[in-house]
Amino acid sequence: MLEVFQGLLQGFVNALTPLYLYYALLGSFLGTITGVLPGLGPLGAMAILLSFTLKMDATGAMILFAGIYYGAMYGGASTSILLNIPGEAASVVTCIEGYKMTQKGRGGAALTVAAVGSFIAGTISILGLTIAALFLSDIALRFGPPEFLAIGICGLILLVRLTGGSILKSFIMVLMGMAISTVGVDFMTGAERFTLGNLELSQGIDFLPVAMGLFGITEVLVTVEDKEYLQTPSIKTLKLRELLPSILEWKRSILPMFRGSVMGFLIGLVPGPSPIISTFVSYITEKKLSKNPDEFGNGAIEGVAGPEAANNAAVGGAYVPLFALGIPFTPAMAIVLGTLMLHGLTPGPNLIKEKPDLFWTVIASMYIGNVMLIVLNLPLVNLFVKILRVPKNILMPAIVITCMIGVYSLNSSMLDLIMLTLFGFLGYALRAVDFPAAPLILAMVIGPLIETSLRQSLNISGGDIGGILFRPIALSLYILGLFSFLIPLLMKGFKNLRKS
Repeated sequence: MLEVFQGLLQGFVNALTPLYLYYALLGSFLGTITGVLPGLGPLGAMAILLSFTLKMDATGAMILFAGIYYGAMYGGASTSILLNIPGEAASVVTCIEGYKMTQKGRGGAALTVAAVGSFIAGTISILGLTIAALFLSDIALRFGPPEFLAIGICGLILLVRLTGGSILKSFIMVLMGMAISTVGVDFMTGAERFTLGNLELSQGIDFLPVAMGLFGITEVLVTVEDKEYLQTPSIKTLKLRELLPSILEWKRSILPMFRGSVMGFLIGLVPGPSPIISTFVSYITEKKLSKNPDEFGNGAIEGVAGPEAANNAAVGGAYVPLFALGIPFTPAMAIVLGTLMLHGLTPGPNLIKEKPDLFWTVIASMYIGNVMLIVLNLPLVNLFVKILRVPKNILMPAIVITCMIGVYSLNSSMLDLIMLTLFGFLGYALRAVDFPAAPLILAMVIGPLIETSLRQSLNISGGDIGGILFRPIALSLYILGLFSFLIPLLMKGFKNLRKS
């Protein structure tokens, strides 16, 4: 425990330097704007800004993206409550009660409760991540190539269940992602694979144009297709005194905030769109626990406090499997993983041992960023909501240009621009036929880990498969991955049997 305290103290010393404070403030500000703008989301914003992080160090890039992820959860509440427009998918539930409160003249109180609940949840989830560091440091030295192979394979099993939709579609996207990851020169034999004789392809397909195409360009194409593309919503201006909840509203909000925080953090440890799932779970829980369930749907403040706390806590929870196993359980975490890999770092249990300064500085910056967000969101709520007045026919082309500049600046390569375009249209086509893009990008990141670990494991064991499969940690991971895949299928089967 003393080691954790010392690491966190050193992290605060680093995080309080002017440069890292600037990155935390910038990430918080951009994240809030991202949450306010409907459709873009933290995933799109992070993908668009991915290339610009190459000019930073890895710690600065992580601080920036953490701020964006947290900030988007905060910002999404503003438009949900004031305009009934969920700026971020995780804020859809907030619309149910938040907008009803606005219609009753209590929109300001709902915004304050959402902001305070998000702050409490963020603090609790970061504390959970800090405590998880004890576990991470203990297991770090026990992992070798067979364990990393098990992590990669379990990651693929979990990816198939990631979206909660069609298993077959997810499986196809995982295979596609792994296929893309094999393009280039074989690192062991030097043989070219799927390069079509193109010299640039021998270096492989970069993560950057794929991520920015699938999430950035695709989002622009989907937005342009929307019938309300040229419409600008009416804006409600709030006075500062309207932001204060009553004593009764505070009393009704405190317990939902803490319940949402705990549930959100735990759900964040599970693969899938955890910020979204956590809000629904919290809302249903608060409705069942409420003494006045009939108020729900008519402006119950518990329906704002709980879900807003839950989606913020889920963000902190999502960082645990990334740091512990090096596996991203959400698409946004895949972008964070890609960022670390672009800086030559491999997330996983060894990261805390190899890069303790990065690990603890990022955690400390999350505490600081959480304070920045509550300071930003309440006084500047009117400014953030007014951003919605920017016409989308100006905003969307600006995003496309930003993506193109970012991708081209990576290698000054026309091939990267072609890949950006191809994957942008591919993402749009996949969205149209309801194929999830997230498993593709995650498999593309995990694929090289599996290939490298498999070859190293075979060399270590002399080709003995048993020596790879039956090591204690590896076997435990395989069993866990198998159960996580089979249990939902078995439960669904039992449910169908009961109905019949």
